[in-house]
Amino acid sequence: MGLGQCSQFSHISILQHPPTALENGLSHFSLTPARCIVGNTCEARMAAPCWRIASRPLWLKISGSVKICGSVRNVSCSSPQLRAAQKLSPAKAASPWVLHGAVCLQRLPVISQDRSPIEEQFMDMMHQIELEKSLMSDHELRLLDDAERMSRKQEADYDSDEEEDYGGQEIVTAQDLEDAWEQKLKQFQPASRTDASDTTDVSSSERCLGNSLVLLVKQDVGSQKLWLLPQQPWEAGETLRQTAERALTSLPGAELKGRFLGNAPCGFYKYKFPKNIQTESSVGAKVFFFKAVLSSGSSPLPFPKDSYAWVRKDELQDYLSPEYLKQVKRFIMHV
Repeated sequence: MGLGQCSQFSHISILQHPPTALENGLSHFSLTPARCIVGNTCEARMAAPCWRIASRPLWLKISGSVKICGSVRNVSCSSPQLRAAQKLSPAKAASPWVLHGAVCLQRLPVISQDRSPIEEQFMDMMHQIELEKSLMSDHELRLLDDAERMSRKQEADYDSDEEEDYGGQEIVTAQDLEDAWEQKLKQFQPASRTDASDTTDVSSSERCLGNSLVLLVKQDVGSQKLWLLPQQPWEAGETLRQTAERALTSLPGAELKGRFLGNAPCGFYKYKFPKNIQTESSVGAKVFFFKAVLSSGSSPLPFPKDSYAWVRKDELQDYLSPEYLKQVKRFIMHV
């Protein structure tokens, strides 16, 4: 074999077909067999098994599935060991954490808060400015128009045909409207500002009517009784919001109705159970909080003082643990 003929063995490509995006990255690898010069001839020698392996395309040696996305070819490899690990993964994926759904039920303010001295002064000033610079409203203009019509009727040259220009407005005058509004005002019962709004009875939702209140319950966590937001363990087949709704409706002796604000949790907290009740399949709990507002038509019954509490946001620190309080304060509306 001549020296020119030997050059065809100087570069043996692994890939046997036109290169693609993947093969372009592999085409730089080549095998150069050893050359042996015998006299004036050059021979390329390689062990037969190595030659057969090198002559096969590399992509044929990769087992698995090949998916082409645009101009890139993704190659996924699989092996018996990998398939065996995938079969065992569901059993190992069981979480040792128990999921809970909790509800942050708030009673919004019923009355406006008492004004501070500076707010009282500002309100008086605005009333005085409005009285001095404001224009007449439509109702006040109508009162003047009605007064002019009544005085016109008492004149000697009054013509009854003039009433046709007013249409049917003569049936209900502006004064008649004022009388009707006065009757409605007498029927209106404003919210009470009695001592009940300042009571220290935390079991009643009628306390602190000018502030927003949060419902807390005392629940058993191992051998301890802790103040928490109402919560229940998650059950298969229900969403976390349904779990939070069940936590509200399952309160003993309570007839509470809440309007939940969305399907997504507003907060999260994770804690471990006491060591004496921990197991390999139950290490602790992951709690997902959902916000809800006490419905206006709900009439909550008085709760036992040692089990339930309606507290303000600034009173939470007297009931909740520091770590739990840190997570709860992030999503409680301060109104």
